[in-house]
Amino acid sequence: MEFARPTEIDEALALLASGQWDVLSGGTDYFPGLRDEPPTAPILDISAIDSLRGVTRTADGWRIGALATWTDVIRADLPPAFDGLKLAAREVGSVQIQNRATLAGNLCNASPAADGVPPLLTLDASVEVASGTGLRTLPLSEFVLGNRQTALSKGEMVTAITVPESAGQGVSSFLKLGARKYLVISIAMVAVRLVIREQRIADAAIAVGACSAVAQRLGAVEAAIKGQPVTQIEQAVTAGDCAALTPISDVRAPEAYRREAAVELIRRALDHAAGGGVS
Repeated sequence: MEFARPTEIDEALALLASGQWDVLSGGTDYFPGLRDEPPTAPILDISAIDSLRGVTRTADGWRIGALATWTDVIRADLPPAFDGLKLAAREVGSVQIQNRATLAGNLCNASPAADGVPPLLTLDASVEVASGTGLRTLPLSEFVLGNRQTALSKGEMVTAITVPESAGQGVSSFLKLGARKYLVISIAMVAVRLVIREQRIADAAIAVGACSAVAQRLGAVEAAIKGQPVTQIEQAVTAGDCAALTPISDVRAPEAYRREAAVELIRRALDHAAGGGVS
């Protein structure tokens, strides 16, 4: 098996351009996915590229490096708009997994139940992608295309997740429903971000995961609660506003239960965020 561990981004991109590689960062999804079988492609381990680490403030917003772990996000000095993302980070596996797994890897794995996608959607996140020919940036909604499908082309790798300054406003929350509290794949999950002015909803971002092939923003719900008094937003959410969801029935839950659970989780997450979220 061929294996490479470059220390510079240009070296990694040159290797990617030379052939088919499996890009490895934390490995917490990759190795379980092998199911005790050997890798089918050479492994490009990017974990030694220090320039891809960290969560940093930029002139335009925030930059989450491709090697930033969930623990890095939890510990980062971020405004309340990121509280939903921090709550999601605390729900990802065990502390050991949080110390190793990366947000970028969670996106590239492209599971419908990827914990990072809903809160990042509420933050209007984009994905920075690099190749030997340059950089391109995609909205997260255009990066994850389906179950285990992304917009990455041959020779490309994710280098960062970016969040614009405008999405740093407001308060946020995240709720996840599973068969138990921790170490579980979601039945449904919801992230919300609210901008509240004079006790009314001035702006809202609401995303649901594990209830469609790709986690998605619910524009109808957002529109329904904008302008509403904070005390009435739960009542403003109806099942009809969530019609865009297309949950499946599987071993974790039937379709009807997922749909009802999503509506209730939205209401609870709105109440939690409007109450101040978490610090």
